[in-house]
This record gives sequence, C-alpha cells and structure tokens, in this order.
Amino acid sequence: MSAPIAPTTLTPSIVGQAEKHHTAVLTRALVGTTLDEQQWIVLNQALDAGEPVEPTAHIARIAAMTQWARTEVETAANALLASALLTTTPHGLLEPTDTGKAVVSKVRTESGAIVAAAYGAVPTNDLVTAARVLVAITARMAQELAHA
Repeated sequence: MSAPIAPTTLTPSIVGQAEKHHTAVLTRALVGTTLDEQQWIVLNQALDAGEPVEPTAHIARIAAMTQWARTEVETAANALLASALLTTTPHGLLEPTDTGKAVVSKVRTESGAIVAAAYGAVPTNDLVTAARVLVAITARMAQELAHA
C-alpha cells in the first residue's frame, strides 16, 4: 500500500478526518464500559482537574470546550453520578470515585497505545507547530461563534 500524498496546507477536511479518527479510537476504548463520549469527557476532565470540582463551573467549562449544550453535559454528569463513577463530596463538589478512576485508566491505556503510535510517527517539532496552529484556529472560531 502506498503512502498517502501529503497535503500542501491544513484544511477543514483534514482536521475533520483527524477528529473522526480520534473519536473512533475513543469509541473502541469505551467498548465494555457504560460510557458514551459525553460521559467520558465529563469524567476524564473531572479526574484531570486533580481535585474536586464545582459542578456548575465544571459543566460550563465542558460545554464551552465541546460546544455541547449545558443540558447535555448536565445529563452526562447526572448519569455518571447515578452509575457511581462520579460522587458528590460533603461540600457539594464533584469527584471521580475509585471505580470512575479505574474506568478512566482503562480507557486511557487502550486509546493511549493507538494515539501514541500515531503521534510518535510525527516529529516533535511538527506536533508543536500543529498544536499551536490548532489552538489559534480553535480560539478564532470560538470568537466568531460568540459573535454570531
């Protein structure tokens, strides 16, 4: 099989294809869990916070990050609470349970191997440039969406 022809510039199609492949990797890793993509992101981001999170702020941050409706994020958080993957602290904050942490570890391990192989095929300097470009594009799109 021959290598694909390298594009001459970054396009929405290329970004979309990369996003679809990342989603496919995540979907594969979520098999066997009870999580969908929204629940995964709410749980994963709660763990990444490193400390219990205020529910309203966490939901708002996830909604802004994903461009999902707040109600969708709230539904995902409530499902995680109902399944005991997230819990509420005595102070009303959200935090992953030990079971939630184990699920995150499993999904990260399974998806991480594929992602590491893909990213490992690209020189570090190119990844740094790609990150800088995608962050700039995303920020500009967020500005445009805020004004629409």
